[in-house]
Amino acid sequence: MTRFALIQAPALAGLLALAACGRDPAPPSTQYGANPTLPAPRQYVLPPTRIAPPVGWGATQVPEAAPELEVRVFATGFEHPRSVYTLPNGDVLVVETNGPPAPVNRPKDYLFAFFQNRAGSGAPGGNRITLLRDADGDGRPELRTIFLDHLNTPFGVALVGNQLYVADTDALLRFPYVPGETRIAAPAVKVTDLPAGSINHNWT
Repeated sequence: MTRFALIQAPALAGLLALAACGRDPAPPSTQYGANPTLPAPRQYVLPPTRIAPPVGWGATQVPEAAPELEVRVFATGFEHPRSVYTLPNGDVLVVETNGPPAPVNRPKDYLFAFFQNRAGSGAPGGNRITLLRDADGDGRPELRTIFLDHLNTPFGVALVGNQLYVADTDALLRFPYVPGETRIAAPAVKVTDLPAGSINHNWT
């Protein structure tokens, strides 16, 4: 551990303790409507922050569905899935991605990274798009394959005609799409660059 980190450790512990403190909020019924009750502004060294840890589904614990409906796991084992896109033939594309690494050179960067990891967003992204195919409609995909790989923090996906558009963090790409194919091997065509860099406040 560096001397800088040793000096920061006690201060960080104190800031985190302050983050857990806070007054009870006003009753929910007073917080909406035409004239909600707003709390007076307060100054903090670090605003009160409470982040619920991510919890996966258990063997029998699933979201409660409406009457006559059922919720089941469709697929698991992804590397930080962020968005889902359904193709016209019913194939489901899962975009596995996370933000590009951000520079850490200020105290607030350490705190931001801590809270991001606490919320589960620090996991590495797959930088790929996975295809799932449930041909018989039983809610369990019979086919799972990597549809596109070696992307750079992808997020948005859209099919326009026979062209599949993928938005990486730094460029909009276009790929030829053939209905029913399970992998795109053709190289990407760059449509345009997108603003990105080491300081990227909203990589999506």
